[in-house]
Formats: sequence, structure tokens, C-alpha cells
Amino acid sequence: YDIGRYERPSLATDMAIFSVMEAAEAENFRKLPKKTLKLLLVCREEYPYKGSWALPGGFCRPGEDVLDTARRELLEETSLHNAYLSLFGTFGEAGRDPRGWGISNAFLALIDAGKYKLHAGTDVGEAAWFSVEVEAEEVRKEITKDYARIETNYSLSFFQEETGVRLTAKIAEYKQFCEYHERIEYKITESNGLAFDHAKLILRAWQYLRETVENNPRIVFDLMPELFTLNRLQNAMELISGQELLTANFRRKIADYVVETDKVTEGKGHRPAKLFMRNLNAFYR
Repeated sequence: YDIGRYERPSLATDMAIFSVMEAAEAENFRKLPKKTLKLLLVCREEYPYKGSWALPGGFCRPGEDVLDTARRELLEETSLHNAYLSLFGTFGEAGRDPRGWGISNAFLALIDAGKYKLHAGTDVGEAAWFSVEVEAEEVRKEITKDYARIETNYSLSFFQEETGVRLTAKIAEYKQFCEYHERIEYKITESNGLAFDHAKLILRAWQYLRETVENNPRIVFDLMPELFTLNRLQNAMELISGQELLTANFRRKIADYVVETDKVTEGKGHRPAKLFMRNLNAFYR
């Protein structure tokens, strides 16, 4: 085996870092501020895509495991040492990086943004949180005895409240089922202000987040501070799932994961609410 006979790609990591944050000040101080799902993006200061926004990430160093690269980049961007990190995809399509063949291992991260200060990396300028909106429209569906095809168009919108920067993208998703086995392809049809193929990575991260929360609600706690209200936890789950949850059903679902404390919210201009914490016995098992 002669390794020199084969072209070797550059190996990198990208991270879709989500948080739940206040969208704006409430008009009525007695009402809870509106929350929104936000994504961390960085503005590139170098070519290619200078001036465009991208997911935080970077190239692997010699001898470095890709997970260690993701942890290092997360630390550099947010000062966060420990976070939920999960690989949601590997992307290596030809032409995704004009500099050459590059393979990215993409990770999902969830954090409580209130704890950490953003730090831009060496090849980027500003780092900022963008609100995320995703709309889906099924445009084609064919089902036969041995074959099925579903085509869905996604519209993505990102908005940065402090600066007024708005980014958009459109992606076509093609699902094919042959003998019940699924194959999915994505095509970016429009991308305004986003670098590389990161519109596709963001859509896949968003889909992966929704699918994961459905089966493992524990990861939502990474969006919470040490003490939190059940209303805040429920709001985070609703933002991720995209649907309103019945309070009684929600509380039954998370009952084993929380412990009530003797503390309540204070100084918020509205009725005090009980504060809860994680039930460590449900997390460390």
C-alpha cells in the first residue's frame, strides 16, 4: 500500500451551536420576554467568502482527533469547556470548498449562551447570534409498490437584531426509498450571505436537533442554566419541536429529569415561579 498514490483531503470540523435567547424586550414588563432559537455564526475576514457568514470551525491539526478539534474550536469561539457535542454528518462533496478537496465533520452543540462570552477565531471577524426560522413545503410525493420519492423545499432565514443583518437560503431535499431504504440528497438553490455549503449544514443540524430531542429530551437541559423554571424548559422544547406542547403531557415527560428547589424567580415584574434543577440521578446512569 502506497499512501502517496492517493490524494488526501483536508480534514475540518464545523459546528452548529444553538441556544435559546430572548428575542427582544417585552412591551409589557409583566410579561415574560419572548424567546427564540438562535444560531452562532462568524463573519469571515479571509478569502474565500470574505465578508460572508459561516459556522464556526477549523481544520484538524496533525494527530488531532476530529472530536478534539471540535472541542478546541468551541473553546476558542465561546470559552466553553464542556458542552453537548454530537456528530450529525460528514460532508465531502466535490466543489464545496473552492480551495480544494475538504471533508468536514459537522457537530451539533447546545449551550446556555448567557454563561459565555464570544471570541472570534483567527480567520474570522465578528461572531454573533442569529435567530433562526425554517419553513418547509412538500412539492412532490410519488409512492409505488417498489419505489417512493419525496421532494421538499426549505426556506431558511437568519436575522441579527443588533445589526439588522439578514441572511437567507433555499434548499431542495430529495428523498428516495428503494426497497424501503432511504437515500437523501440536498441541493442549495439559493444562498445569500452564507459561506461554502453551510446552508445545507445548518438545515441538517436543525433536522438532527429536532429528531434527537424527540427521542432524548435530556439534551434540551444543555440550553438551561443551573436553576430554571419549567415554563422556560417547555418553551425551549417547543421552539425546537416547532409545536405547542400540552403542559400536563410535557411535565409528565420530564418529571424524572427535574428536582424542585426551594427558590423562586425574583425581580422580574411578574408572578414568582418555582425554580428547578437537574435530577442528577437521571443524567448519570
